Amino acid sequence: MRNPIKAVAMASLASLLAACGGGGEQQGQGAPPPPQVNVAVPLQRDVVDWDEYTGRFEAIQDVEVRPRVSGQIDSVNFNSGQSVRQGAVLFTIDPRPYRAALGQARAQVSRANATLANARSELARAQKLLDAQAVSREEFEQKQADVRTAAADVAAARAAQDEAELNLSFTTVRAPVSGRVSDRRISRGNYVAEGETVLTRVVSVSPIWFTFDGAESFYLKYRRQDATGERGSSRDTANPVEIQLADESGWNWRGRMDFVDNAIDPNSGTIRAHAVIQNPDGFLTPGMFGRARLLGSGTYRAMLVPEESVVTDQARKLVYVVGKDGKVAPRPVVTGPPVEGLRVVKQGLAPTDRVVITGITALQPGMPVQAKLVKMQPRAENTAPVSRPVSAPPAAEAAPAN
Repeated sequence: MRNPIKAVAMASLASLLAACGGGGEQQGQGAPPPPQVNVAVPLQRDVVDWDEYTGRFEAIQDVEVRPRVSGQIDSVNFNSGQSVRQGAVLFTIDPRPYRAALGQARAQVSRANATLANARSELARAQKLLDAQAVSREEFEQKQADVRTAAADVAAARAAQDEAELNLSFTTVRAPVSGRVSDRRISRGNYVAEGETVLTRVVSVSPIWFTFDGAESFYLKYRRQDATGERGSSRDTANPVEIQLADESGWNWRGRMDFVDNAIDPNSGTIRAHAVIQNPDGFLTPGMFGRARLLGSGTYRAMLVPEESVVTDQARKLVYVVGKDGKVAPRPVVTGPPVEGLRVVKQGLAPTDRVVITGITALQPGMPVQAKLVKMQPRAENTAPVSRPVSAPPAAEAAPAN
């Protein structure tokens, strides 16, 4: 006999299934479709890298002006802060004592010359008397010694005259280098001591150094690049440098590497270096801070993908690629700096890989997707010229090589 309760239950289940759209076959047809994503093959570029540093500008020549003779300041011949050329008169020290000393030294030279002339005359007479055997050999040799002594006295007197002339010239204090002079540290009428009193300071302006410290890891990288011929060492290669000031958005100042120190600081693990920057209008000032980027590699082939295509998985960088089976797979990559508004991928991608560029957040490894192929486009213009006076690469952080 048929159970009425079971029949009612079966009828209810059938009604429920019908309301939900049918049985098991119909359920499969109602599953959500694979997500749609846009994919594109990477852009390919030959690029070079830049490494960034923070540093400050320093004067190539920075001189404290001190007097080379003592005396009273007669005049101050410059305005504080003005530009001066090498040899310009800055101070005058009372020259009268040194002029008198020079006169005395010249008199000593004249006296020594007279003594020498007399000694030579006596020697000439002694020579004649010796030939006539009218004087002894000992007396003749004494006359020869007198001539030598007088000649030495002349040399000493001339040296004293030269010193007196130098001291007199030192009473005019001149700019030792071309550049910008600081304020006067001493006024007219003050007494200054030779080699002790600071009169002012002069710093050169153009060219100017940009000094920075580089990490040991970068130093090792550059040394290995030099060994393989990829990039010359800045010790003997004028590698290009671009500099950005604190209030600038672009890299407007260009120069070349000029110096790398001979040792790494064991306390900081860095090595000191500097670049030379032309500064014809004197805008750059010693002590000013800036950011520099130095040519950091040779030319290499790189793939460019959108920044949002790169995801971080703990310590790894990943992009998702769609295989021939229509499923996504994560691909570990090594990234570099931006180029043309896209991110450089140095390793991990092939030119034919289809990289997911939209809808990444919903993806899981092995998930099937509906991939729509689009064309990868640069997002920023490369405005760099083909060449620059210092052979700098283009003005992106890593730039396409020309």
